[in-house]
Amino acid sequence: MKTDTNVKQNPEEDVDALNARLKSLEAGERIEFLAEQFSGRILATTSFGLQAAVMLKLLKDHAPGIPIVFIDTGYLFAETYRHAVHLQEELGFEVQVYSPAVTAARQEALYGRQWEGRPEGMVDYARIHKIEPMNRALRELGADVWISGLRHSQSSARSQRGFAEKQSKTLKGYPIIDWDDEKVERFIRDHGLPRHPLVAAGYVTMGDWHSTRPGSKSSKESTRFNGEKYECGLHLDSRQQDFQI
Repeated sequence: MKTDTNVKQNPEEDVDALNARLKSLEAGERIEFLAEQFSGRILATTSFGLQAAVMLKLLKDHAPGIPIVFIDTGYLFAETYRHAVHLQEELGFEVQVYSPAVTAARQEALYGRQWEGRPEGMVDYARIHKIEPMNRALRELGADVWISGLRHSQSSARSQRGFAEKQSKTLKGYPIIDWDDEKVERFIRDHGLPRHPLVAAGYVTMGDWHSTRPGSKSSKESTRFNGEKYECGLHLDSRQQDFQI
């Protein structure tokens, strides 16, 4: 797939033009287009969550050269860590793991359980355990373009996002943003992809063990952060001047 001269190769590009281009393509083609258009300055992320196998399969098939980053907060479910190993073995790929600069034990000793108590604590927690490691990954890998598996149907906060957007200084592309749950399930089934073990336990979303609980598909947003919010902060502008996101 050839690069599109109507889409500038600078993160300040016309996001509307990029959105229009991506909308006209299928998911795999979107990944190929982004990989070619922004070669050498692009990465993808995985959370090894409930539907992570879909994006990982698409990346493996359509752009195997893109670095895949995994942000390990130190507070994921044990099942998620085991699922990550299983997926890597099954699909045959490697991830680059980025962890917080402060270990979980040190963080709790110095600051306590930040996800408990005051609302600002969760903001601080996200900055230390998710945003800073992601910003470090972008910087060290020389990337200013980021592919993520966000989807409209995951939450009301994501329902209006386009196929591409700017988050601070970083351009983000969402190849499966328009996939509903049924299409995701069909893809997993058709390709025989491994399922996250906690699906069987009633989990419909996935994150850290302290902020995720089982629920129903009709009430996904109530399964995160005691229903107070859905976004952890990773996919929101950090408002940190020295950060790319």
